[in-house]
Amino acid sequence: LSLVAFAQLLRMDEHARAGGLVASVLPWIDVGGLHVDLAFQVDPLSATMILFVTGIGALIHLYSTAYMHEDPAFWRFFAYLNLFIFAMLTLVLGDNLLLMFVGWEGVGFCSWALIGFWHQELPNTTAANKAFIFNRIGDFGFVLGIFLLFWSLDAHGHGTLVFREMRAHVQVLQGMTFWGWPVATLAALFLFVGATGKSAQIPLYVWLPDAMAGPTPVSALIHAATMVTAGLYMIARMSFLFSLAPAALHVVAVVGAFTALLAATIATSQNDIKKVLAYSTVSQLGYMFLAMGVGAYAAGMAHVITHAFFKACLFLGSGSVIHALHHEQDMRKMGGLKPYMPTTYWTFLVATLAIAGVPLFAGFWSKDEILWMAYASPLGGTGLWLTGVGVAGLTAFYMFRQVYMTFHGEPRWA
Repeated sequence: LSLVAFAQLLRMDEHARAGGLVASVLPWIDVGGLHVDLAFQVDPLSATMILFVTGIGALIHLYSTAYMHEDPAFWRFFAYLNLFIFAMLTLVLGDNLLLMFVGWEGVGFCSWALIGFWHQELPNTTAANKAFIFNRIGDFGFVLGIFLLFWSLDAHGHGTLVFREMRAHVQVLQGMTFWGWPVATLAALFLFVGATGKSAQIPLYVWLPDAMAGPTPVSALIHAATMVTAGLYMIARMSFLFSLAPAALHVVAVVGAFTALLAATIATSQNDIKKVLAYSTVSQLGYMFLAMGVGAYAAGMAHVITHAFFKACLFLGSGSVIHALHHEQDMRKMGGLKPYMPTTYWTFLVATLAIAGVPLFAGFWSKDEILWMAYASPLGGTGLWLTGVGVAGLTAFYMFRQVYMTFHGEPRWA
């Protein structure tokens, strides 16, 4: 269905394509000045998202059939996994902020269920609860942003939460203040608080490394391809609001750059094969927020796509190693695996070359675009650019350290 919708979009002319395909299922909320339908929209942005959510999701489902086949709760795992994909598609395809929020909460709930999947052990349930609580903190900011946006637009006679209508009327927010703050800036900052929770930015990033307690396919799906990109998708979708608030964009860029640097430095000293990839994800998400913050929405979304593929590949490769070593995750007890796992080695190496930004691999093109925009954009600057360059170097270092410790050198396993 994603491919069918994508093909339909391709056949449309450029002006019609911007409006996208809208399917209004039924009226949902009709209270006072608020009219919201249960409606789904496929436009170039959401089409991009559904293609890789369903594409990578299908591959991870296929991988999971073998990875989880001995688990007694096999059926429960797939029920959660499918519900997760459903929630993510609701988030991406919703044509208004309220329906997006339903999907937003849905992926939060499913991540809690999947991270704590092996709930017989206390650390797993603790990690799941941590993810759930930190996401609720961010979601409180998101809800305040929705309320403030609707209240402010309604004050000018344009009370709506439908993206197309908000884009048409957002200019009325210029000059409007609340608590002495420009409304556009305050609303954008509230929404960004939601994004910091879902997409693991400072200060709400601490749940994501602990989320590695779930099965490895869960790590690949939630923390590479789908859930953690929700905050970035929301900023791209609401770019018309963020572009009215340069101060909020500056906050997004600085928080993103600082998160990218902090997580990359932490990743260099990790010995758990999945923890390296977890901090790598936080770092790469910071890179994407840096792009959004300098107004390079397209470059940020390009990195969302390239990152989804190579990070999912890395997580599935790490799962293959963990499975082969009877659930050993400490890289200090690995080494010399290349001759025994050649397929895993070569796929892992290709994904590592991509995330390290080696020319001609996917990550090079998206990172290069972000660095150029961080340097050249009026919203960017030399400091942000230098941070981005430093993070790119650190990424190459910790990823090749991981490859060497896992696949090269003397075997350190019994």
